[in-house]
This record gives sequence, structure tokens and C-alpha cells, in this order.
Amino acid sequence: MSEITKDQDSWLPKKRGSMSSVSSLDIKMKEIHSRAKDSVSTVSYVDEPGRHDDASRPAVQMENTYQLGPGKCFPVDAVNHILKDVLTNYLQEEKYEPELCRQMTKTVAEVVKARVKDLMIPRYKLVVIIYIGQLNNQSLHIGSRCLWDVANDTFASFIFRNTSLFALATVYAVYLE
Repeated sequence: MSEITKDQDSWLPKKRGSMSSVSSLDIKMKEIHSRAKDSVSTVSYVDEPGRHDDASRPAVQMENTYQLGPGKCFPVDAVNHILKDVLTNYLQEEKYEPELCRQMTKTVAEVVKARVKDLMIPRYKLVVIIYIGQLNNQSLHIGSRCLWDVANDTFASFIFRNTSLFALATVYAVYLE
């Protein structure tokens, strides 16, 4: 028997063994889900997690630029103007309805992200978060935490109110080295 066939024979049992570890992982995940029936979790942005276009795109190889800082600063004032314009146009005449507001958060977030990307600011990753709630003389505190570089990363935020709802829009701009 040649050396190549011996190597292939020794490789096959290892491959079969790894398949059984996948099935044991599935069993562990089912146990975790069965224990966590009392907790509630929602995902508001992705309704169909199986639909991604990233798998069809080939990987792009980038050259090193050795650039450690942005060429120009993130335009916070321009982004604040975009947030004000989009929230006012979409929510000025709306009344609070939970299902409508759920869909409206997705729509407004997509529009804001597209308009900020149209500014063509290179090397910034954008995170857009929209909160819409009923305005009913209540108090609400919203906080966020993340790791970032104080010198290069920033955010823009705008609060909108009408007679029946409030909206808070935040755009985080994180510099990508």
C-alpha cells in the first residue's frame, strides 16, 4: 500500500468523527432552546435570515494603504440635516400604530443609511438605529455602549416628536482602518 493511500485511510475516520460532533452540537442547541422558553427575543431588522446576497459575491482582495486616520472628518452636521429631513418627511402626519411603526423603523433606517452613503465618505462603517414609540406622557431613557476610537469615530442623532409618537434616530460612524 502506498504512502498516499495510508494518509487517505487515516484521514477518513477523522472526517466521519467530525460529522458526529456536528450532530451533538445540534442536540446541545435544542437543549438550550428548550430551557429558554420563558425568555422573549425579537429581531426587528431581519425577517428572513436565509436571504443574503453576500454568498454570491466573490471575495475582494484589498491592498494595504497604511492609512491610520481618515482623510476627512465625518460630516456630523450634514448627517444631522439628513436625519431631520427624513424623520420629518416620513413621520410628520403619522399616528402611532405598532405594526406601522415596526415597518416604518425599517424603512426609515434604510433611507437614512442610503442618504448617508450618498455622501461618499470613505472608510467609515455605518450603523443606523431608529426607535419609534408612542408619545403618552411617559419617560424613556435610551443608552448605548460600544468600543471605539475617540479621535476618529463619531455619531449623529436627532429626536422627532409629533402629537402621537416620538422617534430617535442615531447614526454611528466607526472608522475602518
